[in-house]
Parts: sequence; structure tokens; C-alpha cells
Amino acid sequence: MSAVPPLHGVPAGVRRIGRIPVLDVQPLVQNGDLPSKAVVGEEFVVRAKVFREGHDAVNATAVLTDPDGVDHYFQMHCDNPGLSDWSTTVVADRTGWWRYRVEGWSDPYATWAHDAEIKIGAGIDEELMCAEGVRVLDRFRESVAGLGADTGALDRALDLLRDSSRSPVERFAAATSEDVRGLHHLLPLRELVSASAAYNLLVERERALYGAWYEIFPRSEGAYYDEAQGRWVSGTFRSAARRLPAISEMGFDVVYLTPVHPIGTTARKGRNNTLVAQPGDPGSPYAIGSPEGGHDAIHPELGSFEDFDFFVAEAGRNGLEVAVDIALQASPDHPWVTSHPELFTTRADGTIAYAENPPKKYQDIYPVNFDNDPASAYAEVRRVIQVWLDHGVRIFRVDNPHTKPVAFWQWLIADVAQRYPETIWLAEAFTKPAMMHALAAAGFQQSYTYYAWRNERWELEEYGRELAGDSAAYMRPSFWPTTHDILTPYMQYGGPTAWKVRAAVAATMSPTYGIYSGYELMEHVARPGVEEQIDNEKYEYKNRQWELYEPGGPMEGQHLGWYLQRLNEIRRAHPALQWLRNLRFHNADDENVLVFSKSRIVGNERDTILVVANLDPHATRETIIHLDMEALGMASWSTFSAHDLITDSWWDWRSDNFVRVGPDWEPVHILAVRSH
Repeated sequence: MSAVPPLHGVPAGVRRIGRIPVLDVQPLVQNGDLPSKAVVGEEFVVRAKVFREGHDAVNATAVLTDPDGVDHYFQMHCDNPGLSDWSTTVVADRTGWWRYRVEGWSDPYATWAHDAEIKIGAGIDEELMCAEGVRVLDRFRESVAGLGADTGALDRALDLLRDSSRSPVERFAAATSEDVRGLHHLLPLRELVSASAAYNLLVERERALYGAWYEIFPRSEGAYYDEAQGRWVSGTFRSAARRLPAISEMGFDVVYLTPVHPIGTTARKGRNNTLVAQPGDPGSPYAIGSPEGGHDAIHPELGSFEDFDFFVAEAGRNGLEVAVDIALQASPDHPWVTSHPELFTTRADGTIAYAENPPKKYQDIYPVNFDNDPASAYAEVRRVIQVWLDHGVRIFRVDNPHTKPVAFWQWLIADVAQRYPETIWLAEAFTKPAMMHALAAAGFQQSYTYYAWRNERWELEEYGRELAGDSAAYMRPSFWPTTHDILTPYMQYGGPTAWKVRAAVAATMSPTYGIYSGYELMEHVARPGVEEQIDNEKYEYKNRQWELYEPGGPMEGQHLGWYLQRLNEIRRAHPALQWLRNLRFHNADDENVLVFSKSRIVGNERDTILVVANLDPHATRETIIHLDMEALGMASWSTFSAHDLITDSWWDWRSDNFVRVGPDWEPVHILAVRSH
């Protein structure tokens, strides 16, 4: 057979369409220029348009190539013949760089079976169709034998198909028996195989997608006011380590530390962000750097690197990973100001530009300039990151990455991954969607989101569909109801019910969510005029006196620690909640009631969680919810047991159900679904 002539008359780089066209492969990130992402064991759907000329049968296969170059095949199915839409669910079983492609191919066996059924059934060209069937099955047998598989079913079918003493109907039945069709499904005869381009897939460890974070200011854990000396005494890594068992007991996976470096004194902010610090005010830990050191140093009041190593080890013993905060900015006292002046912007009057977000001014912070001397800036930051890698840190929460070049982050994350591929980066970028998505595509494994400000049902549904849709191929959300910078009006005025609702929805809608220390205590009072807590921990020590809430203490039970613990127990017990792309929304007659589910096959069983949340923290709501039973893995007429994992209540439900949720009982049902 002669070769197809080369493609002439088009610019270099124009891709040739295959013999069997394979177009519009999904998922793709920036047209395939950047990798798609998944974690080990995470299922995702590969789609493409596959078709051919005429009426011959066409088929398609998704192929994942593992880091060792071994191909793994996933048979695709046609979702819409009229639109030539094909899809299949694929999964990668280990970390590393994979590739994926879609192969379209001619299906001669299906073509013959279709035509022969019509003609033999009508008594037309019966012998000819049997003879053509022999030719197809001969090729089919040769293909199967070449794969080292058993050809017995095909041998028997060929013998009968060649037997002219039998009726054409019998011969056709032998060639299309259940055994032969089953073999065709497993090891099809593929001809004119035409592959799409191969695209990169980065498969990462599970924590890149799933985990519960708990944020602390280390200096507050163990801090106390010394009445005798009239001053605050800072907590240390050693005292903060004593808080780890409680964080672990609540079921968290990651303990996140705000910056632990020396803090500048020039233009130091005072309590509640006042411009003048009083004696003893510790300053913002985000004003990094003093004569005692910069980003590669530890604040002396917290201890030493030996103490930090002790904290990391204790976290590990409690089943926790440690995340540190990377805030690439400097106080006016940072060593960089003299050792690396090229890292900053010098204004026309000779002063160094401080950070501004008009009308806000941050006189205690100098932003880093990556354009004066990119090589120097890149190298210095990489050196700093190595310090923390050397001390066992494998998770970095990055403060305001959207104020630094995306190209820098792409380089840094990739460079670190060469030696430490298990490293995870969380982007704290509350900014325009284009930048948030660009940071994720550039390499950040996780991203803070707009969740804190999405309070209405329609907002949460719209946002959830966006995050679980096409963007889930590269952007993984982290839902935080509050942070040390964010206290929305919903949380200020919603009472304890609001704090339950927002934690429960965050923990069940997103595989990764985070809680800022003190959430258990429902610290809801805001500084006048801003959406952040009064007496903000960024500017002062905060002794929460956890011992008062312990069993036997005077405030035992007056906190939400038990609720957070139960949420995390549910998350660990139900793998469906550990994925994102399986999020499905249902309907309720009351616009204040949010209903969604997640379902996942684990082994031979389906794990399904259904969440019904009353988003109105002030009133109990009664309504009818309407479930998409197919999304729950059931037929529309099915019934099932709904087990409330918070209250241990049980109900028999169907597609339409009455619910009553709100502050006079529980505002959120988290239901394990058991089909009857």
C-alpha cells in the first residue's frame, strides 16, 4: 500500500487531520500548551469528536501513557451519534508526568455485523456477506493472536461461518455470538488508527486535591499576658506544638503557619492596623525582615530552627503536615534592602516604594520587584524556599501571588518539583478570575476562592458548577469560610447557625477547605468599617484560653470544635467527598435551600453523600426538594434510606422529599444514601 502524500501549501506547524478525524479533545488547558492535572486514583472524563466519511462504523479509544512510556487503553463510547461526541472515564494510578491522547479508528467488525444483519435478515447477498465476514474475522483473529490472547471463540466462529451446509442465519449468529462480541469489546480489531496530539497530564499526590487545613498564628499559641511585667509573652514553636493534638483530634490534615520570620520595626503597625505601634505591639508577621534576618530566618521569640524542626516532627506524629506562609515582601528593615536593593522599586525621590492598594497604604511593607534583575530575584527566592524544604516543609501557602509575575511562579514551582515533586502550593489570590486561573494553570495546586462571598443559593450553584466543570482540569479550589483577613457580614450577624452552615458547605462541596483558628469560638465581631475581626491577630497576640473549653472547663461545650471534628470524620469516611468533579446540584422549592450531592464508586460499592443546607441562618425553612436520581446512581422511581450523619436520624426517601432545616434543629443535613 502506498503512503499518503505529504501535506503541502500550509505553514509549518499546521497539524494534519488524521485518516479518521479526531477533533476537539478535552480536557485541554490553554489549547494543550499547559498540562491538565489529576491526583492518583482520581477519575476524569476524556472527550473528543470522532467521525469518518460514509457509513462505515467508527470507534475511539482514550490512551494514557504513564511515566515509563506504557500505554493504558480506555474504550470510549458515543454519547451523541449525531454530534459525533465520544467520551470515557480514565484514571492514573501513580504520580508523575503522563500523556494522554484519543485514537479514532475504523471498526470493520462492527461495520460488517451491521450490514450483514440487514442483508442476511432480508435474504440479500447472504453468501457474499458470509464470505466478507470470514475475511473480517480472519483479520480479527490475527489481531487477537498478536496480542497473545486466546483465539478459541474466533476459531469456532470462523469454522461455523465457513460452513456452507448451515443456514446464513446460523452462520451470522455464530460470528456475532456473545463470546465474539465480548472479545471485540475487550480487544477490538482497530484499523486506520488515527491519533490526536498527545497532551501532558500531571498526576500528583492526593493532598493536592483533598485535605482539611487549620490556620494558626504560632506566636498566639501559648502566649500570655505577664501581669507582673505588664507585657505580653509570645508563644513559641514548643508551646504551639501543644496545640497539635487538639487540631489533629478535630480531624485536620494540614496545620498552616502564618509567617514565622523576624518582623520589622520601621513603620510597624499597631493594634487594629493603627499607624503607630505602642510598646509591646508585635507588629504584623507579614512585615517580614529585621536585622535579625529575613525570609530564611525565624523570629527569635518563636525559637530556633531546632524548635521549628521539633514542631514539624510533632505535627507528623499527630498525622499533620505543616504548611508555611510565603509572603514575598519585605519590611524596610529587611536585610534585602541593603544586600539586594535590586529587589525593590526606587521612586523618583530616591525612596523605596512601599505597598499600596489605594486608598490603603502599607508603609511597613516593600513589594519585591521581579523586573529590575530577574535572575537575581528568581535565585534569591529559590534559595529561601530551599531553606524550608530542607526543614521538612512540603506545602507552601503563598500570600498575594497575583502581585508577582505568573511566569515567575511557573518557573519556581517547576524548579522545586524537579527534586520535590510532592510539594504543594496554595495560592491566596483574591483577584480577577483571569489571574486566578492563570496561576492555577501555571502550577499552583490549589487556590483560595470567592467562597466567603458566595452566600445565595444561585451564587453557590453557579460557582460550584464553574469550579467542578472545565476548570477542574487545572484549578482546585480551597473553601475558607473566614480567614484572618475576611469576616463577612454573613458571619458577623448570622449567629452560630451561620458558622455551622458555612463550615458544612465548605467541607462537603470542596475537597479542600480551611478553618482559621478561633472559628470554633465563633469570633464574629468586626472592626468598624472593615470585614475583618476586631483586635485582629495580625497585629497582636491572642490567648484564646483553650483550656476553658476542654472537658471539665467552665466553657465546656460552648464551641464548634465537636462540629468541625464530625465534618472531618464524615469527609474521611466518605471518599465521594474527596473529589471535585463529581459535584451535582439538585433542586428545592425554597430558594434558600441548597441541595447537592457527590457520588463515587469505591471497589464494588457506590458511596453517595447528599447535602441539604438552609442558607438562611435566621429562620427554619420547610420545603420540598427534588432529586436527580440518576446523579445518585438510581432509577427515577427508586427509594433509598437517607442517614443524617450529624444527628444519626434515618428517613426513607425518593425523588421528592419534605425537609425542615434551620437554627431550631440542624441547619444542614449531610446524608449517606443507601439504596433499597
